[in-house]
Amino acid sequence: MLPHMKKERVLSWTALVTVWIVWGSTYFGISVAVETIPPFLMAGVRFLLAGLLMFAVVGPRHARGAQRLTWPHLRSAIVIGGLMLVGGNGLLSAGEQHLDSGLAALVVATVPVWMVLINALVTRTRIPATLVAALLLGTVGIGVLVGGPGGDADTGAVVVVVIASALWAAGSVYARSAPLPSHPMVVSATQMIAAGLMLLLLGVLRGEPARLRPAEVSAASLAGLAWLVFAGSIVAFTAYMYANSTLSNHTVATYAYVNPVIAVILGVVLGDETVGANVYFGGAIIVSAVVLIVTGRSPDRPAGPEAEPDPADRRAVPEPRPDPGARGREPSARPAAGDTRTP
Repeated sequence: MLPHMKKERVLSWTALVTVWIVWGSTYFGISVAVETIPPFLMAGVRFLLAGLLMFAVVGPRHARGAQRLTWPHLRSAIVIGGLMLVGGNGLLSAGEQHLDSGLAALVVATVPVWMVLINALVTRTRIPATLVAALLLGTVGIGVLVGGPGGDADTGAVVVVVIASALWAAGSVYARSAPLPSHPMVVSATQMIAAGLMLLLLGVLRGEPARLRPAEVSAASLAGLAWLVFAGSIVAFTAYMYANSTLSNHTVATYAYVNPVIAVILGVVLGDETVGANVYFGGAIIVSAVVLIVTGRSPDRPAGPEAEPDPADRRAVPEPRPDPGARGREPSARPAAGDTRTP
């Protein structure tokens, strides 16, 4: 292996491990942040601040001249941000007011299943037997989490997180064919800014400012919010983009079932969350469904614009896959994968 190839591989795996750990930790970060900050206001501040900071860095160079933002770009940012970050992450934040972070992460692990199902419906392709089996497994797993041995989860909160997962998946599928800026960090920044504004508006409409007591906001909640802004929304997004552009599709998709494991461990160690038999059994069933989706596809192939995806095997990700060679041109249709919420 040539030295530059070896270096790229080390950087790629470093980026993927960063995604495994950081995105797994954001579930706990959300649960801490919403202890004293209303969920939609918290998520709105998170994404608006992260998006503005990111755009301040990349915008002056990559969002001007021939690469300037157009109305189709902004429209896509509103739709994708609305589905993924408002519907997906906003509802997840609301659900975690009543659920342990580890349990919420296990429910969100069903996103790859939703992803493949929604893509099959949109592209009108045949739903494979593996997807049907994965859907059944995922449904059984959620049922076990709610009412299995030792289960006392808030059913309404679980339903909210399931809806959040489906909305995140729908936004990810839509993002694969939507008109987007050529630079991936500009894409991330515009979507986060749009979502942040929508989340803040939603929080105001729900009366959250009246429930916010600044003097009662804990240091832990502020630390959780800061972690979500910088580590979860900036560092992890950047790491994901790099890993997704240099590693194979199936390798990158492993974060879909590593994140919940990290989330459960952190919830137990740092948050004193309890893990009952229902979490073990239900989590194992859900992770099995995700593994079935991620591994039950066409043979592994390198990621990159030259690898044309099979329409029935499209991979949806939280953000568009960066194309290192793209400068001043619109990205082509992007393959889709099992993804979970970027918390």
